[in-house]
Amino acid sequence: MGCPLALFTGPWSDLPLDELAGLAAGWSYRAVELAAWGDHLEVQRCLGDPAALDARADLLRGRGLEVTAVSCHRVSAAICEVQHGGLRHLLPEYVWGDGEPEGIRQRAVSEVIATARVASRLGAPLLTGFTGSAIWSRITGYPRLRDGELGEALADFSRRFRPILAELRELGMRYALEAHPGQMAFDLGSAEAVIEAMDGAPELGFTLDPGHLVWQGIDPVEFIERFPERILHVHVKDVVVRQDGRHGLLGGYHPHGDPRRGWEFRAPGRGHLDWEEFFRALGRIGYQGSLSVEVSDSWLDRTAAAEEAVPFLERFRHGSLA
Repeated sequence: MGCPLALFTGPWSDLPLDELAGLAAGWSYRAVELAAWGDHLEVQRCLGDPAALDARADLLRGRGLEVTAVSCHRVSAAICEVQHGGLRHLLPEYVWGDGEPEGIRQRAVSEVIATARVASRLGAPLLTGFTGSAIWSRITGYPRLRDGELGEALADFSRRFRPILAELRELGMRYALEAHPGQMAFDLGSAEAVIEAMDGAPELGFTLDPGHLVWQGIDPVEFIERFPERILHVHVKDVVVRQDGRHGLLGGYHPHGDPRRGWEFRAPGRGHLDWEEFFRALGRIGYQGSLSVEVSDSWLDRTAAAEEAVPFLERFRHGSLA
């Protein structure tokens, strides 16, 4: 399982890409999952100015870094969303526009398609991202979903994503939807539903972040074994779950790092995930995609987390675990 180790640049978008690329190379990463925000990848600028895109590619190539995926998580989360307020500070002004919800959704689709075209020119085989969800708040609370409401939401998802998948098909790329609370796919059943809604489109697969499954009480190995052909990308981060009768799985109103939370992300190897079983399962399905380290640990310095992840993952990366 000689999967390339990549650094997801999203948590580092406060740093210029040239600075981050130097750090990543120094930590022995050989690839990046490039975030399409900040100065890491300015989609519209690169789409209209090939020289600007070439400069990004040359910068990364000069550090020995390939682009294994391009992340459009921020803008793609607006596609099926109906309450966009929480996304306001994450969306480009030209996607937000006048703030009218349907306009935001349509411009988000256009931006994801533009991102795919830029990613293709960088040689990336994947877009990684979200979907947003018109019904997430109804799943987790009150009022409950009415009969037919789930079908309507899945049909809406399908209608909005078909142009994106058609573009990816033309480009020879795929969309790795991150199974994640708040999105149309967040567990095994909902992942099955979105594949069915897209009539099994081969361009659609999943970004698997085991941390987002474990804190829901889901075994990541079960997800791997259910979707062996559709695990396209892996996010690497750990999680701690505190089920002691006082902490809830939803996290409450507490910010990350607050000890009153029922779960917390950690650097790889510092949480409750059984990484050996996880990698054994990936080995059984012949996974050859990248292992993209997403630094998210409210206590540990992010540079330390990124650096120590490399030797931790090297223990598994070249194994033939089964």
